[in-house]
Amino acid sequence: MVMIFAGGHISGGHYNPAVTLGVWIRGACSALEAGFYLVAQVIGAIVAALAAGFLLGHGSSPAASTVTAAQVMLAEALGTFALVYTVLNVATAPATSGNSFYGLAIGFTVFAQAVAVGKVSGGAFNPAVAIGVAVLGLANGANLWIYWLSEFVGAGVAALFFLVVNQEKLHEPSVASHDRRGTKLTNLSGLCNVGLAARHVWLPAYYYTETGNTGRITQVTLTN
Repeated sequence: MVMIFAGGHISGGHYNPAVTLGVWIRGACSALEAGFYLVAQVIGAIVAALAAGFLLGHGSSPAASTVTAAQVMLAEALGTFALVYTVLNVATAPATSGNSFYGLAIGFTVFAQAVAVGKVSGGAFNPAVAIGVAVLGLANGANLWIYWLSEFVGAGVAALFFLVVNQEKLHEPSVASHDRRGTKLTNLSGLCNVGLAARHVWLPAYYYTETGNTGRITQVTLTN
């Protein structure tokens, strides 16, 4: 939760390949950007696992479990669905843009799902976390496909459900984003473009390009 607030304004605070997949399907991230996110997330997970292993020692071999692969897949798919659906609604929907509660909503969703199904699957809800756990020896690396498949399926379904529910609202002006004069604006760049030099916003009948952090309008194009 803390890291979401800390890095959300820079990168969007995905920290999760499943979240990146959902954001990409939602259309707020290009395929190239999603690829960069995925590489960074996997590298981060491996480095974190190696650092934890060096500092605290590697875990023991995972104990035998009576939980089936189907149960793990369902638990991870449901938890990831809830997480990605929450992220898309609090961090990419026009109606909630500019809010200050997105980190709390996302963090508490992870907490609630971990409590609900953590005993079944371990409560990863994140392919990068699954890699880190396997590197530490706390899970069988041969079972990683179970987590990746279920988490990406859950993320994809969440993104599609979000698009169906919000199909008429995605291009509406945001009620939470305003310029210094009070005119409603909507940042259509999405999560992946936070922190870039240029950003695009919509006003009624016109398309504006703003540069830097000054909010100075440098280009105006009439649109339909």
